[in-house]
Amino acid sequence: MKRVTSRWAAGLGLGLALCAPVWADNKAAAIDEMASYLEFVDYGGATIFPEQIPKDEYARMMVIDARDAAQFRTAHIPGAVNIEWRQVLAKSSQIPKNKSVLIYCNTGSLSAQAGFALRVAGWDNVRILQGGFAEWQAKGGLDANAKAAGAQPKH
Repeated sequence: MKRVTSRWAAGLGLGLALCAPVWADNKAAAIDEMASYLEFVDYGGATIFPEQIPKDEYARMMVIDARDAAQFRTAHIPGAVNIEWRQVLAKSSQIPKNKSVLIYCNTGSLSAQAGFALRVAGWDNVRILQGGFAEWQAKGGLDANAKAAGAQPKH
């Protein structure tokens, strides 16, 4: 049994050694993609404030709630779909490239990471909700744009 174990360990070591150059190449490619993105991204990093989104615009975009399922069940932006921030690349086939995408979490930090990953992966239509769900609620939710403009919200 000991001989089999040592052969297996030697094989594993050889396999890992052979994979190391591939991993290094992939890591270098990923770093190059991120560096290229950072050189050309606009100053705001694709962020948008709640008061910049007119109420009727929400119906025309995909809204992604990047929080966990329990938080999503408690409250979310109407029409939002729940894709946890760590899963956006794994579930990227569900995210369109041909219409606006708004992504948010509680405060904006985790959705910023998810948005960055999507933008580096080629989704240039993704906007990150500055301040997240908490700020969206505090500024008036769907009526934040109207409130910022001084208009009375229509219900």
